[in-house]
Amino acid sequence: MDAKQLLAEAAALQGELEAIRHDLHRHPETGFDLAYTKPYVRKKLEEMGYAPRDCGKAGLIALAGGKKPGKTLLLRADMDALPLTEEAPVDFASLTPGKMHGCGHDMHTAMLLGAAKLLKAHEAELAGTVKLEFQPAEEIFQGSPDMLANGLLENPTVDAAAMLHVIAGVPMPNGMLQVATGGVSTASCEQYHITVHGKGGHGASPHLAVDPITAAAHIHLALQEISARELEGNEFGIFTTGRFSGGEVSNVIPDTAEMWGTIRTTDPDNAVGERIKARMREICQGVAAALRCTAEVEFYDYCPCMYVDPALGAAALRYMRELVGPAALDLNALTGGKAGGGSEDFAFVSHKVPTVTMFLAAGNSENGYRYAQHHPQVRFDDAVLAQGAAVHTWLALRWLAEHAAPTLDVGGVKTAQELHALLKEKLALPDFYGANWDAFADAVSGLVTLPEKLNFTGWDKLAARLPKDSAILKKILTEHYARTAPGQPPAACLPGMDA
Repeated sequence: MDAKQLLAEAAALQGELEAIRHDLHRHPETGFDLAYTKPYVRKKLEEMGYAPRDCGKAGLIALAGGKKPGKTLLLRADMDALPLTEEAPVDFASLTPGKMHGCGHDMHTAMLLGAAKLLKAHEAELAGTVKLEFQPAEEIFQGSPDMLANGLLENPTVDAAAMLHVIAGVPMPNGMLQVATGGVSTASCEQYHITVHGKGGHGASPHLAVDPITAAAHIHLALQEISARELEGNEFGIFTTGRFSGGEVSNVIPDTAEMWGTIRTTDPDNAVGERIKARMREICQGVAAALRCTAEVEFYDYCPCMYVDPALGAAALRYMRELVGPAALDLNALTGGKAGGGSEDFAFVSHKVPTVTMFLAAGNSENGYRYAQHHPQVRFDDAVLAQGAAVHTWLALRWLAEHAAPTLDVGGVKTAQELHALLKEKLALPDFYGANWDAFADAVSGLVTLPEKLNFTGWDKLAARLPKDSAILKKILTEHYARTAPGQPPAACLPGMDA
């Protein structure tokens, strides 16, 4: 299948994908509480012929391909929404008070479901396996760690991973695709909570109280000096105090004041983040003590920075230019390699396997889409849904094809030594220690896994010349046909072979 054909097939799904997206948008759910979303996605996958399985608290995994030996590529869509009250003027607005899909995760889920349908239709062409991940709790940075802890990258083992995120409120035509081509693409993020303890009292007698609000205000200002005076010029560190709370009435000094915020860095090892945290503790406690208070600092919900594998990023850009031509842009070239300040919990995956991130323009600010993600009035343009499905599918087809298992024709093999020579060339096996097939089978450890790494052909010709009770044939054929012809014994595939 070529890129033009794929885009045409994806375009035919546009109406279906819009219906899915609107349904999900009307029923937003947050965190791991996906009582509507998860069953909805599961049903759609089952209708396509998949057998989705649970992963973690609320995640789903489905496998496409696997008919041919090869590698495994992970494609991710996040499913959770935000705790926002929707103000966007759309006719499919949220029906759940206080929740909305304000980051486009409904778009992501619809696009990956579209890709699932396309991949199922072309499953025989996949030179390996595509693992489809539908993830909860991205907005609270807990979904990826939970799924990783529950086997996301196992059974089968994932070799590379990719994610696609829509963006709105930018002066960029719909369908423009930005591909990160290497290095850190998004910042880390860690939440902090500072509690300042003082002594409450009447506002008319401040000398009898110890004011925690004053101390907290001084702490807030002092923390800014870390970025301004303690980080090197090439180090990235951002503090944001997004919530400040103290007291309930105007004439009473409270016992405590609190601050909540985030720290963001672009250090893959988080050494900068750890240094910032150490200084935060010292500053909070020192400033509080100077003003007769005490302070406690808590850090939680850490998400690392996103690291894009350069080889995978370059390949993804090449594939996307095949698909959409000049509409595929090199994000690193656009930004000069500077990481974005936002954070994404798929970053946890990027520290485990080679990963690439892509961004799809889905709301041109010059055409009325004025607001960006996380704003109660943000809107995303449905028109890019089919393209998003094609992006996932083309990436999978092309990457798996370029990393396909080598084909080994064993039809002409006449001796164990000849087979060993072929296998050694492909897999760097140890020297052969036996003089017959059974000795070869015993000598080569892990031989049963060979069909995972090689695409064998010519077994029928080889089988006609070998002993029917050969141990090596039993081992290889059993595993080989378990993958290529599930439910059928080797004898059904090779008449006369009792294996």
